[in-house]
Amino acid sequence: MAISAEQQAEVNELREQSFSTKRATVPALEEVLYQPIPVLDHGFVRVVDYMGDDNSIVQAARVSYGKGTKKVNQDRGLINYLMRHWHTTPFEMCEIKFHIKLPMFVARQWIRHRTANVNEYSARYSVLDREFYIPSPENLAPQSSQNHQGRAEGQPLEGAEAERVLQLLKDDAAQCYDHYQEMMNEDENGNVIDENKRGLARELARMNLPVNAYTQWYWKVDLHNLMHFLRLRADTHAQYEIRAYAIEMCKLVEKWVPFAYEAFEDNRMHNTHLSGRATSVVKALIKGESVAFESHAEGMSKREWNELMDTMEITDLKV
Repeated sequence: MAISAEQQAEVNELREQSFSTKRATVPALEEVLYQPIPVLDHGFVRVVDYMGDDNSIVQAARVSYGKGTKKVNQDRGLINYLMRHWHTTPFEMCEIKFHIKLPMFVARQWIRHRTANVNEYSARYSVLDREFYIPSPENLAPQSSQNHQGRAEGQPLEGAEAERVLQLLKDDAAQCYDHYQEMMNEDENGNVIDENKRGLARELARMNLPVNAYTQWYWKVDLHNLMHFLRLRADTHAQYEIRAYAIEMCKLVEKWVPFAYEAFEDNRMHNTHLSGRATSVVKALIKGESVAFESHAEGMSKREWNELMDTMEITDLKV
């Protein structure tokens, strides 16, 4: 993880401060507030601010449902009920702000979640650091034959081929950054390299950088939309690089709102969504009826049928 000296000084200063407040705070999250958590080779994620806790969700729900219960176990049950029945508004009452350092190609995936407030490091104003994401050897894999937008899991490149790919990534990144500096006529600290050259504007020179260069942003989001992001990006089918961030963020959310995170894991992360047709097949199985693709899969594709059989862990009925 690469955090600048200035950022580390800021972290140290912030963690030395203490404020008296009447609003809700979460001790478990306060323990890690401002601290950068390493992700990938140079990246990190850290919480810089938050608002609300589990009780904020319950409080918001009671505005709609009446005074209701006040015991901890009943609060936990209410949060689970809200999650189970997709009552999303109470979860929007909690917000959290992250500072994230990530490769540009991960940022381009991430920004598709258009439900957060984002402020990104400006390469028009500042010189980007000489830092690039280089995958570890076990994450170098060929294209999947099943998934046209992903890699073949568990089948990394090996030997000379892996070494060649890694060297290409390193050489290309270094050359691009050298040319980036040369075009701007500036070094990594923004100092002029050659007094006899004017240099190209930063906003133009940046276009030469590869998408494995690192960027940074502040990302503020409410809990409902954060959980939607995590449900998709912490899933095993998500690209490894963005999943690495999502997994660390899951740990932070669990510290922040443990009851909500428990309900999220049970009802979103580890649940199974069935179509109406798939539900009919499951009902037939529960009744003890014999089912088969030819007789029970009207309107279902073979892929949908096989996915259902995988979910039910019934291999002998796959087609």
